[in-house]
Amino acid sequence: MNNIRVFKFGGASVKDCMSIRNCGRILNQQGHKNVVLVVSAMGKMTNAFEKLINSYINKKDYLQESLQHILDFHNNIILNLFEDKPQGLITEVESYYSEIKIFISSNTSEDYSFVYDQLIGYGELLSTTIISYHLKEVGIENEFIDIRKYIVTDSNYRDAKVDWQQTNERLNTISKGKLMVTQGFLAADITGNTTSLGREGSDYTAAIIAHSFSAESVTIWKDVDGVLNADPRYFENTSLLKNISYREAIEMSFYGASVIHPKTLKPLENKNIPLYVRSFISCKKEGTKVGNSENTKINVPVYILKKGQTLLSVCAKDFSFIIEKHISHIYSVLGNYKIKVNLTQNSALSFSLCIEDIYCNMDKCLEELEKDYKLRINKKVSLYTVRHFTDESVSELEKDKNILLKQQSIDTVQLVVV
Repeated sequence: MNNIRVFKFGGASVKDCMSIRNCGRILNQQGHKNVVLVVSAMGKMTNAFEKLINSYINKKDYLQESLQHILDFHNNIILNLFEDKPQGLITEVESYYSEIKIFISSNTSEDYSFVYDQLIGYGELLSTTIISYHLKEVGIENEFIDIRKYIVTDSNYRDAKVDWQQTNERLNTISKGKLMVTQGFLAADITGNTTSLGREGSDYTAAIIAHSFSAESVTIWKDVDGVLNADPRYFENTSLLKNISYREAIEMSFYGASVIHPKTLKPLENKNIPLYVRSFISCKKEGTKVGNSENTKINVPVYILKKGQTLLSVCAKDFSFIIEKHISHIYSVLGNYKIKVNLTQNSALSFSLCIEDIYCNMDKCLEELEKDYKLRINKKVSLYTVRHFTDESVSELEKDKNILLKQQSIDTVQLVVV
């Protein structure tokens, strides 16, 4: 393990000029020699690009309006961030704008996932280009890296799988020393087409780079003090978890905790690289350390909420038992439509699933399942998960809720509610 550190800044930490300047202050305070800075698209720009993509695919009349919003946002950032706009920056940004317009006018593919990946990454490319120039202006020398030249994946657009051998070989050709600024979320397939690592995949990018470099640590800078036992947007009186194990963090991410991306942890665990989750607002606070400590005990319940779920109950049309062949077939259909399963429960005559429609395929999936089964569907339900629960914590959570399904194991309770 060497002294390279990987810092990841998400969209909230670079949402405006004040936030971008704060990144520079954090780098000066923490030191930026041998640091890789992984940055997301600014603020809500990923959502803005998704609106652009949906308008383009569905031939909506707000296409030009969506594009202009993106251009105006970044132009305003540049206008307010720099006293004298660097000509190199203007040239590069205009080049990105041109590439977006050319793709929109010339693309012939109707594959949504392909189109998505060719356009969505410009949020990260614009963000990192602007930030790289800003850091140079305030005296922080850095090298801009287009991560698409180094992380190699398959062509499974929107959820690409990493080719670790080629990725390691390419990443280790990079000269280390000065600060490196690069994009999260993005990669490319062997043909050079842009791919993405899944929504919120910037954390995963940081882990890939850390793994390849055998880094000293990874730090994710968030707008919270670290990993909390609950999302403060939905729960009161949250507590900071100062130390948690890789295993516990993986369990939390599996159940839907949004602080750490599910794919992030395994590459770090493989090389025993600690992960820190710290606040970019209060950067002197230590935050949370995730590491190889199986003896770390969590003494408070951990609450995880996933909204926008669908509770699906599947029964055989001939009133027969739901057995292995039915369950296998149901999972096959769900897999074909990339429907995520977050909870299952079966009885003799029904198989219930709490599912999540990440890729907007729910209607087609249900239509196919209805050919063979009777379906009972509850949309817009919420899934609560409580790890390390107590009787009191579960009772409090159940108050004033209509519980559709409850499941309990040794240390975890899950509730599907409306």
